[in-house]
Amino acid sequence: MPRTGHRNIRNQPRKASTPLGVHGMTLANAQHAAAKAFEVTGIDDALLEAEILLRHVLHLDRASYFAELNQPISEEEAEAYDQVVSRRLAREPSAYITGHREFFALDFRVTPDALIPRPETELLVEATRARIAGEDAPLIVDVGVGCGAIAVATAANQPNVTVIATDVSFPALALTRLNARLHNVDSRVACVQADLLSGLHGRFDVIVTNLPYVRTSDWETLEPEIREHEPRLALDGGPDGLSLIKRLLHQAAPFVEEGAEVYAEIGDDQGEEAIAHARTAMPWANVAVLPDLAGRDRMLVVKR
Repeated sequence: MPRTGHRNIRNQPRKASTPLGVHGMTLANAQHAAAKAFEVTGIDDALLEAEILLRHVLHLDRASYFAELNQPISEEEAEAYDQVVSRRLAREPSAYITGHREFFALDFRVTPDALIPRPETELLVEATRARIAGEDAPLIVDVGVGCGAIAVATAANQPNVTVIATDVSFPALALTRLNARLHNVDSRVACVQADLLSGLHGRFDVIVTNLPYVRTSDWETLEPEIREHEPRLALDGGPDGLSLIKRLLHQAAPFVEEGAEVYAEIGDDQGEEAIAHARTAMPWANVAVLPDLAGRDRMLVVKR
């Protein structure tokens, strides 16, 4: 079967095989060889990880990849695959290797300058969209925007919303601007370098955030993909994991009095603590914790 997609294969004399040993294998066998190496190393979802990296090397979408599963991998492709597999075996996240991660059915560019978006964070986007549905010109703030996953996904799915995206990290804000441009919402996502809500004024409909909530004492127990590669600034929430969230709740109080609602992602064992902190900052507010799809505490909700 002739080659399709972006693959450019040349017939070349076979040289020494790569350490993974996939030169000349079919794509399917190459994927399984990498998956076996991942399993030995303790990497979860090994077959899917191997597929993602091989499609990245081949520049093939999933449909094209499956159409070519029985085709042999070239020497150049094998060498490139060996390089990315070696990086993954060193526990570098696939998202940083490929530079991409899907979130809310959108493709996001990701770099080590920001946290890799997680599926559970989609709950924040869903809650925000539900809150602003029917509003004429809703205004929300995404605090600690990172790569822009929440801000851009919300703007892309809500054409009348404006998002103020804050972060202390200039590289993270640059990444958000890139993702906003790629999804044609850059005119409605305003990036502001700020410490939480500092310097912001006005009336907001939603203050949404995925601030750090890992306890400092838990840092060394994290998977190496997280501990050694993702920015600690985006993960370490201090002794109780809620240091920044507590500060945000106090800053958010006047905005909540004016009608804003706060949606903050938390750890699955932090519900009671988060509620207590919210009631300390806003004794008059309605406070609740909502579960994720697995039934675990995931989102703190504070409203008037």
